[in-house]
Amino acid sequence: MAAGLISGLREDLFHDAFAYRPLKPMRTDGAITRRLPGRIREYAAWTPHAVIVACALLVLFVGVADSGALFGLLPAIPVLLTMARPIGAWWLSLGASGALGVVGFDSWPWGASSFLGYLTVLTVAAIRTHPRTGAYLWVATAAYAFFMEVVFNRGYGSGVSVSMIMLFFSAIILLIVTVLHIRREARQEVAAQQSVTAVERDRRTLLEERTTIARELHDVVAHHMSVVAIQAEAAPYRVENPPPELEQAFATIRENAVAALTELRRVLGVVRAEDYQAPDAPQPTLADLDGLLGNVRDAGLTVEKAITGSVRTLPQGVELSAYRIVQEALSNALRHAPGSTARVEISYVLGGLGLRIVNTPPRGLVKPSPGSGHGITGMRERVTMLNGEMTADLLEDGGYEVAAFIPVAAVQDGDAS
Repeated sequence: MAAGLISGLREDLFHDAFAYRPLKPMRTDGAITRRLPGRIREYAAWTPHAVIVACALLVLFVGVADSGALFGLLPAIPVLLTMARPIGAWWLSLGASGALGVVGFDSWPWGASSFLGYLTVLTVAAIRTHPRTGAYLWVATAAYAFFMEVVFNRGYGSGVSVSMIMLFFSAIILLIVTVLHIRREARQEVAAQQSVTAVERDRRTLLEERTTIARELHDVVAHHMSVVAIQAEAAPYRVENPPPELEQAFATIRENAVAALTELRRVLGVVRAEDYQAPDAPQPTLADLDGLLGNVRDAGLTVEKAITGSVRTLPQGVELSAYRIVQEALSNALRHAPGSTARVEISYVLGGLGLRIVNTPPRGLVKPSPGSGHGITGMRERVTMLNGEMTADLLEDGGYEVAAFIPVAAVQDGDAS
């Protein structure tokens, strides 16, 4: 323990004591400073520097008024130095206090200006370092006071009262600074833990959403593969006297479809929960959107639909994702904007499908329900999976807009046949 204390003392007070550590401007996002006008808020960032300069001027004024220019200038210089080299300023202030105590015949071992200057330097150095350094500074101050009073006292007075006052006030100040340090570190640790928790929560939500998407796509692909296998098995019976090559081709198609379906269930089946049951009805598509809008209207949200472009059948994965995006956006409007109206716009364009769901600001006495933003995460994941783009932003009037574009490859006539 003693070796650790000595090592800490050497590191805090001797190692790189005069290293350049400039005082940074204060943050202006606090509860008070963020309410200030722009220009004043910029100047408020330099408040710590202004306070230190004011303290240096006060020390200079007290020293000049009490004993002359030397007794004011020498203690004021370390106060200014704390903005660049806090520990070096403390050493300089300690040396200046000893020098002025030797040449001065008023107070021992601190005069009025040196007392005020040293206390200011000690406070700033403790604030700019950490609690352990503040404790070493106080112990060094007590050792200096003992040495000057008992060993180096040359009849200038007992000086007990001045040293006791210095140690008392410095102990109170360092205790307050230590509490502030601990409080700030605790707040930083809580903020860091909250950030980690938020990241982990978002990651878990993303994984859950991906699992949900995988389940839905598993059901879609499994359905199509089952249809392929059944049609391949039934196709030879629809042709009278089919050639053996055709029968073999359909048998190969069926075998490959069954093998792919088995592999698909083996790989994607791991994302199913133990209590998960595949839906009896097919996965919803944009053709089922009117039923969704009817349910939303029954829940109290006024919503209208607009379709532009030539309506056509899209891949079922695109249809399912588009349906889920509209469903989630309208659910968000119900939760977070009660009393609002919504509009769903679906655009069938040459390169894909465009979606836009916009709602007005909330109205009425019903308060919006708090949300975690996981619905937006799920919508983004669906769009990203389909190589699309999506935006979700507040509007100037207080409403909300969700816009997405899902690219769909153009189907050639030969492919369609």
